Amino acid sequence: MHSLARRFLKTAFVFLVVGLALGVWLLVRREIGGAAISARELSAHTHALLVGFVMMVIAGVALWIFPRPAADDTRYKPGLAEAAWWCLTSGTALRVASEVLAGFDPGAWLRAAIVAGGLLQATGLALVFWTLYPRIRAAGSAQREAKGERF
Repeated sequence: MHSLARRFLKTAFVFLVVGLALGVWLLVRREIGGAAISARELSAHTHALLVGFVMMVIAGVALWIFPRPAADDTRYKPGLAEAAWWCLTSGTALRVASEVLAGFDPGAWLRAAIVAGGLLQATGLALVFWTLYPRIRAAGSAQREAKGERF
């Protein structure tokens, strides 16, 4: 497994811990403190788990197991996968932190940070799949299919 795939996976586990911690905090506040959970807090929890954990795991595993790009493939640019990690990591961290803080004081700068975090997340996910798309090709299956094997 190469270093970028490991970085995606290790970052995913950090976001899992953050998402679980937020979930426990929200659960205790609701069940013991009687506080209602705000949409912002729920959004922070959801983004930490679904984008920060789930999508980072998917991206890391896909970068690891998809066939390497063909040697003559000019569409594949490893720098895009690196940029995707930066966008996803910073965007998710910004989104989660801003959503939590906006629950206390929803100032205009926090709302702008939430939008910026969301745009970074969307950009990161688009870059991940843009990077992976050229790697979706027949490797050994083309020969098996030519011999009549069906999946």
